[in-house]
Amino acid sequence: MNAKTADKVATGVIYAIAGSVALVLFAMLAFILVRGLPHLSWHFLTSAARSFEAGGGIGIQLFNSFYLLILAMLISFPIALGAAIYLNEYAKKNSLWVSIVRTSIEVMSSLPSVVVGLFGFLIFVVKFKLGFSILSGAIALTIFNLPILTRSIETSLSQIPNLQREAGAALGLSRFETVIHIILPASVPSIVTGVVISAGRVFGEAAALIYTAGQSAPTLDFTDWNPFNMASPLSPFRPAETLAVHIWKINSEGIMPDISEVSAGASAVLIIVVLLFNFSARRLGQLLYKKLTKA
Repeated sequence: MNAKTADKVATGVIYAIAGSVALVLFAMLAFILVRGLPHLSWHFLTSAARSFEAGGGIGIQLFNSFYLLILAMLISFPIALGAAIYLNEYAKKNSLWVSIVRTSIEVMSSLPSVVVGLFGFLIFVVKFKLGFSILSGAIALTIFNLPILTRSIETSLSQIPNLQREAGAALGLSRFETVIHIILPASVPSIVTGVVISAGRVFGEAAALIYTAGQSAPTLDFTDWNPFNMASPLSPFRPAETLAVHIWKINSEGIMPDISEVSAGASAVLIIVVLLFNFSARRLGQLLYKKLTKA
């Protein structure tokens, strides 16, 4: 076999592998959406779930998922951003401390989500007496999301050429000013892409929340916006069953008469939201880049 033939065969194999991966993904998405989309309606998206009768929805679970995601990202993003700036801009590359930090990040990123959930249950739910609550779930998701988000932001910062750092120093800027006014604006598209994609991953998490945020969704009073009232949707101390946990719960209990329809519809909503996160990531990054750099 000559070089040209071998190149064509290798290229064909690579295309076949890539096509098979895409085919599996499209088939899975099509299966979920075809089964779930016919069951979607405004009533289904806004009404409360019902345990022993048909006609329930996913309104509270959907709200809980977004609220928990926002709290988790508010906690994890500043920490991840600070850690990434330190590791990429300030830390000595070959120091023992940096090596320990990077190893810790690698270990944390490989932890199974159920382990993070059990850790959160023992520490936050039991030890700190936060109970099954949104706050416990948000902290558990922070532990789950922090190493991935840190690595993503650090990669975004490392892609900025050193020439821009040297230009900032030549203008008399301090290292911190260079990072704030030059490095971060230039890396915004990559950072936002990583943040939005990680948000989509967190949105679909279930195992870590079963043991921390709980498996119940109490009725909420959407006219009460006092976060210290348990019936308020903004209360971080109430238990909160998310959409992903709801899908797992109704399939494991089997007490809903219309379990197939609710499960299919909830799965379709979950997939659509995750797809929206991924598709909007690049566009949002480009818009922020133009605004911050006046490009």
